[in-house]
Amino acid sequence: MTRMVNCIKLKKEAEGLERAPYPGDLGQRILDSVSKEAWQGWLGHQTILINENRLSPINPEHRAFLEKAMENYFFGDGAELPPEFTPKQ
Repeated sequence: MTRMVNCIKLKKEAEGLERAPYPGDLGQRILDSVSKEAWQGWLGHQTILINENRLSPINPEHRAFLEKAMENYFFGDGAELPPEFTPKQ
């Protein structure tokens, strides 16, 4: 049976993730209240942040930046795109 969550990002009931996508309390919060669809949205947003800001996931400062952006994306005011970013048409 599919696990459903009341998705905090999409503001609707939707299919939930199968396991926590991130360690610790933040990962548990995401598992409890973020849908698969919203998680996929974050992965796309995170890719933009990594590419535009030239981040390295092995750099602890860059990981901390991405974690804060992830928390804001789901539970805060939303994570902003870099000002230089222009989506492809």
